[in-house]
Amino acid sequence: MIKKSQLKYIKWSLLISLCALGVLLAFIMTSENSAVEWNGSKENTTSTREVNRIKKDSTRLKYTRQEDDPTVGGDRSHRDLIESKNIQPVENLIDEPAVLLNDPALIQAWGLKKTDVARAWSLTKGSRDVIVAVIDTGADIYHEDIADNLWINPGETGKDSKGRDKSKNGIDDDGNGFIDDVHGWNFVSDNSNLTDNHGHGTHIAGIIGAQAGNGVGIAGIAPETSLMILKYYDPKVPGTDNLRNTIRAIKYAVKMGAHIINYSGGGTEYSQEEHDAIAEAEQKGILFVAAAGNEKSNSDKFHYFPADYKLRNIISVTAIDPSTEVLSSSNYGIETVDIAAPGQDIISALPNNSYGKMTGTSQATAFVTGAAALVMAHKQTFKSTDIRKYILETGDAVNSLSGKTRYARQVNMFKALTILDKGLTVTGVMPVNTSGITDDFASDPSQKKKSQQNSVTTFRKQLQEALNKGSINPSKGK
Repeated sequence: MIKKSQLKYIKWSLLISLCALGVLLAFIMTSENSAVEWNGSKENTTSTREVNRIKKDSTRLKYTRQEDDPTVGGDRSHRDLIESKNIQPVENLIDEPAVLLNDPALIQAWGLKKTDVARAWSLTKGSRDVIVAVIDTGADIYHEDIADNLWINPGETGKDSKGRDKSKNGIDDDGNGFIDDVHGWNFVSDNSNLTDNHGHGTHIAGIIGAQAGNGVGIAGIAPETSLMILKYYDPKVPGTDNLRNTIRAIKYAVKMGAHIINYSGGGTEYSQEEHDAIAEAEQKGILFVAAAGNEKSNSDKFHYFPADYKLRNIISVTAIDPSTEVLSSSNYGIETVDIAAPGQDIISALPNNSYGKMTGTSQATAFVTGAAALVMAHKQTFKSTDIRKYILETGDAVNSLSGKTRYARQVNMFKALTILDKGLTVTGVMPVNTSGITDDFASDPSQKKKSQQNSVTTFRKQLQEALNKGSINPSKGK
């Protein structure tokens, strides 16, 4: 016979067990809503996962997690951090109905709002006539968000004299020294195979120029530009000369008519040949946007090239987080780093129609390259030096960037487009001419070293007066 004291003990035990079971069930339900599915692959060391919910969109996106490659780093390769955290929707990312697109992952791209891309898109989304050379690890040229925005070499398309497809006839139809270079060239293996065996190049290409409004994935900063893919590095091909490949890629971009070169790599050694290749690009009016590097150092003391070459067509870019703080991994310097852009947990394309986040100055560089492509498309009479000036001087002034970059500014796409020469801008602001912008840039070899506090230009003062009149609200859209 069970005593009353024992019965009371049994009742309490059952009650506690039921409570524990309830907590367990609640945990299981929560876990299922954020479940991550990992699928191994013998051919690809990456794994895939699907995010169950994208704001008001039933499309299921495939996200790819890439393990840090131990071979990545060192001379002329990439040290950007590749993240795989749970991707959460960001509410009200883009609130301008006129430019709302149906690319489902836009709601997760915090950098777009940070740089006022939506209002910029109301003016231009770029131009196919603007060619951006992406010197990187190649790209997935069949990616759903990239394929339609690839540069096409007119000399390697169509039919040859024998009726064969020039793109794959094994002949150098345009006589430029490269066979079947339809969308660019692989300088690692010296062929037209642009396969991205790392993912970095695809990610960068996506940030710059992923297609917009196609109902899948993301949208690039300049979604109507043309992407020339130049592969200089491949983690699966050891022992290659990355610096040599870089130089050859720059020369190809110059030869084949690129307007902007995006380069995310670099190193601490000075190369006269690389310097001269970029100088040749400068003479051709080509803008060179370079990553400041992820060495956690002051570039004023420990130089990082090619970003630190004293050439007037180079923009050196460091990376910031959503709170506009320079990333701890990013290089900085008031004499060598020009501007900051979003670089933490940036979502973009990855090989095999995948999407994922990466962190680093490479991603920030792609933002600035996208800005340059927009300005170039919108103001076709601008020279590369004009575009450089406007991007650097019209960015948002941020206190946290003081002592970190030359101008203590983060890129602002909309203001770079609306502070234009000759007449009123679309906002009603009377701009100053580019001639009013002094040339005291970080990469100007003739400039004297001055403190950041004393380097306020006449243009900046006039620009600030215009902003203070309320014609442009710097905080709107952020």
